[in-house]
Amino acid sequence: MKDVFLKACKGIRSEYTPVWFMRQAGRYMPEYQKIRQKYDFLTMCRTPEIAAEVTLQPVKILEVDAAILFSDILIPLEAMGIEIEFLEDKGPKVSPTIRKSADLVFLREIDLEKVNYVFSAIKLLVKELSVPLIGFAASPFTLATYIIEGGSTKEFVNTKRFMFSESDSFHKLMSLFTEATFKYLAQQIKAGVHAVQIFDTWAGILSPFDYEIFVKPYVKELIKGIKNVPIIYFCSNTSGLANHLKDINADVLSIDWRIDIKDATLLFNNQPLQGNLDPLTLLGTEEELFKRAKKILVDGNLAKAHIFNLGHGVNINTSVDRLKKLVDFVHEFKIMEA
Repeated sequence: MKDVFLKACKGIRSEYTPVWFMRQAGRYMPEYQKIRQKYDFLTMCRTPEIAAEVTLQPVKILEVDAAILFSDILIPLEAMGIEIEFLEDKGPKVSPTIRKSADLVFLREIDLEKVNYVFSAIKLLVKELSVPLIGFAASPFTLATYIIEGGSTKEFVNTKRFMFSESDSFHKLMSLFTEATFKYLAQQIKAGVHAVQIFDTWAGILSPFDYEIFVKPYVKELIKGIKNVPIIYFCSNTSGLANHLKDINADVLSIDWRIDIKDATLLFNNQPLQGNLDPLTLLGTEEELFKRAKKILVDGNLAKAHIFNLGHGVNINTSVDRLKKLVDFVHEFKIMEA
């Protein structure tokens, strides 16, 4: 198995910078679209053979250095008695919602048997892959935002109302999700994933003060419990919380494009980093793309180790050919030649 990705997770440099992309399996790929025309999104997630096929597509086509399991961050909610559905062009819908203390009765202890299809897909993949497989889960806070808001939102009014009006109950909700997420990730590891990534997608909506109170203790508890595989922590809107991530204790910090990676190497001294190209750079010219990729590669070399990635998921309008050229550029780039 190619191990440059896992080496980087452990702070070990290789002959080239490993690269993979968040949301690398998805709608921008014609091969994905062919399958999507036959099945709805949740059916794809719930069918191990389909999830495995979609996971493998970008590995074969792009030749990235790691695969990430095709699934969704909301899947664990199904195992906790919550219904999820994905509405075309409207995103996820979650029900029932939990917006006050009394609503916590809707949430059950996680039943991993209900999402056994996730672990079955992992077992299929580890037999076929020539690169490491990354498992993942949403952070407890990101799961909480969806179950409180009932879906996607830009303002997070209900989340913050709950946090600030019934903080004890909000902490109880976070504890429940921390335990559930730990069990979910532990089962992924048992099934065979080689690393895990925690997506704290919405933590950036909070002030640093509230991040310290409502998010960080639970992330640290979760990370402390995970054993035997590298842990990547991705927190969107990194710049505002950067000073508060120093002691999060993940093996790798994945940063978005809102912080200069050179600044991040100084801030997170002796910490492997992942990132941090703006995904929409891929929609511009190749000249601009490679100029920015070069800067990230050169500056990322100042970190203990660097995994090239985007600062968020691949945009649907991205060209597969352009993405493949970027992979080749990263693999062929020699820091000494810069």
